[in-house]
Amino acid sequence: MLADSSVQSEALNSIPALLARNVEKFGARTAYREKEYGIWQSWTWAEAAKEVEDLALGLLGLGIREGDFVAIIGRNRPYFYWAMVAAQSVGAVPVPMYQDANAQELGYVLGHCGARYAIVDDQEQVDKILEEKDSLPALEHVIYVDPRGLRKYDHTHLHQYSHIQQIGRAAYDEFNPELERRLAKLGYDDTCVMLYTSGTTGKPKGVVLSNRNVIESSKNSAAFDNLTEEEEILAYLPMAWVGDFIFSIGQAYWCGFCVNCPENAETMPTDLREIGPTYYFAPPRFFETQLTSVMIRMEDAGRIKKWLFDHYMKVAREVGPSILDGRPVPFARRLSYALGNIFIYGPLKNVLGLSRIRVGYTAGEAIGPEIFEFYRSLGINLKQLYGQTEATVFITQQPDGEVRADTVGVPSPGVEVEIRDNGEVYYRSPGVFVEYYKNPESTADTKDAEGWVATGDAGFFEESTGHLRIIDRAKDVGKMADGRMFAPKYVENKLKFYPNILEAVVFGAGRDFCTAFINIDLNAVGNWAERNNIAYASYQELAAHPQVYAMIQDHVEEVNRSVAEDEMLSGCQIHRFLILHKELDADDGELTRTRKVRRRIIEEKYADLIKALYDGSSEIYTETEVTYEDGRKGRISATLEIRDASVVATKAKVAAQ
Repeated sequence: MLADSSVQSEALNSIPALLARNVEKFGARTAYREKEYGIWQSWTWAEAAKEVEDLALGLLGLGIREGDFVAIIGRNRPYFYWAMVAAQSVGAVPVPMYQDANAQELGYVLGHCGARYAIVDDQEQVDKILEEKDSLPALEHVIYVDPRGLRKYDHTHLHQYSHIQQIGRAAYDEFNPELERRLAKLGYDDTCVMLYTSGTTGKPKGVVLSNRNVIESSKNSAAFDNLTEEEEILAYLPMAWVGDFIFSIGQAYWCGFCVNCPENAETMPTDLREIGPTYYFAPPRFFETQLTSVMIRMEDAGRIKKWLFDHYMKVAREVGPSILDGRPVPFARRLSYALGNIFIYGPLKNVLGLSRIRVGYTAGEAIGPEIFEFYRSLGINLKQLYGQTEATVFITQQPDGEVRADTVGVPSPGVEVEIRDNGEVYYRSPGVFVEYYKNPESTADTKDAEGWVATGDAGFFEESTGHLRIIDRAKDVGKMADGRMFAPKYVENKLKFYPNILEAVVFGAGRDFCTAFINIDLNAVGNWAERNNIAYASYQELAAHPQVYAMIQDHVEEVNRSVAEDEMLSGCQIHRFLILHKELDADDGELTRTRKVRRRIIEEKYADLIKALYDGSSEIYTETEVTYEDGRKGRISATLEIRDASVVATKAKVAAQ
């Protein structure tokens, strides 16, 4: 049965209030699972509520005040979701952070919000905080879940998570009246969570979201896709990302469904198969990597198996999406598809862990049409949404039966969307953030007095369907020297449709033609090299191989032919390119923690390479500083080849000035 939408959400005015409702309605149902040491452990809603209560009481024993900020740092584990709800229960504000952030990045966020408490996973996170402790005068207590390696540390302000819960249980009579008082005070417009942006163009900003933002967005989006307490999700994306917060706390608590936490990133594919989620989200790169793995395995398959796969995938591409959307398909083709489901689609979905998907979403970047249609042809209801942290995720979603690869859907329930004269997308909704913490100037620049928020993206609505199409980041859309439109992400996304290309950065604003940096995908290209008897000893050596360059050139030129078909963007064809000698890396500041390109940093760091792309050079020697896994700095050098790519002649049309 559907989570009771007849209940006014104002009566359920906080996440702790939803937790109490779930204990009453679903107390014996499984709320959380976590795999540890290869074994799944489970907690019911009633048991989860007790874990939250014990931690909240323990935090009161440590002197937590209303309005304090509590940093949450670790992988997806029930303990950290409970920690966020416990912080809310005592009137504090949880601030989830990226577990792979380095000490300096954590130090900036901890210092900016003035966190008094940090609840972390293990010794690694404790060490990063201690490295920055001298610059964090507000930080008083660090609480860790995993005690391994921490026995000989100074425990004056360092506490084990389970010990804090034990203190809470022991002092129940002392602290429960205060806990009840604080719970009763929680209101719809109180702060629910603070999430930091990825910092694409500068320092991360703290996005303040209220209970109203989170609960209304969760309620509306759950109704859109008919989510119920029967759903199963796999919580594996960073807890610092707004999507995980909405899926694993907002919607999970509104609907009462189960949140499953994998053992670690390495076991995630196996854990995905074991759980078989019904509601699922993954960024395009995950689906691309999965498909690359499938195609690599099929290249190595026997002749009969390969023939069956190719034959039935052809059938799937022709009729699968129509069957999924309920459109008429001839009986013979339905029968052929049913046989394909027995021999190919069913086993493949089972191997991928996607057998039970009822609703699946992807977002963050554009997904390749071929990749998108591949999954839908298997009968997986994969859709796209468009959102932001500042929107509490949802701006547009694709309704069932109206799913396409080139749009991001219609406005989500309760959301108004309009396109301003400059082509920028604006929205207004109950999910619109409260403010950027300690940054009234940026708040005013982003959100106007009437609540309209500038997305920073350029797009338009299709007249025939009412669906929104996103072109690029508005600040990145520019003009070339001859006045034609320049939209780098449009071309970059087309390049990344190829499994061999991991990342691409396109240049061309104010210039006569476009050029590009390419990162190869080591897994895909490495497997291709193995099948073609190409020896290599490193990423750098493989990236520089002439046959790899020839393969990437084919991809670039195919993209050029595709771009040339779009009259408005035909000037964005790539004339020259090079393959970088290293992967762009968040640790080197070139990407955000959510793998978004930091263009300004790349343009500054690789200015010599960009210059060579435009001065006619056929090669360029360069040295680059890199950060190793242990945090040490080093330098690598390489001589990079620069290649010309064929372009399609088009009639240049100068954009209106």
